[in-house]
Amino acid sequence: MNEPVQKKETLENADEALSNIVEGFKRFRRDVFPAQQELFKKLATAQNPRAMFITCADSRIVPELITQSSPGDLFVTRNVGNVVPPYGQMNGGVSTAIEYAVVALGVRHIIICGHSDCGAMKAVLAPQSLESMPTVKGWLRHAEVARTVVEQNFARCDCGQEHLELLTEENVVAQLNHLLTHPSVAARVASGQLFIHGWVYDIESCNIIAYDAESGRFLPLDGAVVPMATPRSRFNLPG
Repeated sequence: MNEPVQKKETLENADEALSNIVEGFKRFRRDVFPAQQELFKKLATAQNPRAMFITCADSRIVPELITQSSPGDLFVTRNVGNVVPPYGQMNGGVSTAIEYAVVALGVRHIIICGHSDCGAMKAVLAPQSLESMPTVKGWLRHAEVARTVVEQNFARCDCGQEHLELLTEENVVAQLNHLLTHPSVAARVASGQLFIHGWVYDIESCNIIAYDAESGRFLPLDGAVVPMATPRSRFNLPG
């Protein structure tokens, strides 16, 4: 969610935009699909994703590209602000997707991924900008906890870029906490069968920082040890 990015000297009109999308499909069918036809044949009747990836609806974030994943590797859910509503508040698409991914598909990892220059986080900092978008305003109440954490614990933080970056990080932590209110998630995390992760992707630099629950900090994803947001398991059932 953000302001449109003008990549060309003139913006596409509606017909040009649709034409480019259709032409892209034609190139995919002609140039890409034939080389991967066996993969798509296997995927035609079953899926076995290695992770669920919850991220923002922002058009600049492409999980499969960022992680170099193939079709069938990621079970992706996207929404404004990479939000996970707490269990019981809303029987909506995000909650349904989480339950299906964990119970039906048996994913072993859930990644919540925020990103730089997030329009949703900018809106949380400037709620007056949402007066004409009441449903978005209501949805982003799930990020209010992150705004409060930043305002009450980072007194020296101004309302500029640092504030936005801190809010983006704290929103990922908040959504991780919401994720653990879902019974299917909590049960499998407690038994060591499911692992949760909180990432923030920087669009310009391609860097990713990940939340480390043990230290309570965000650390580089590509460091010597992969940071983990998963609480310690308590039952140690076989995976």
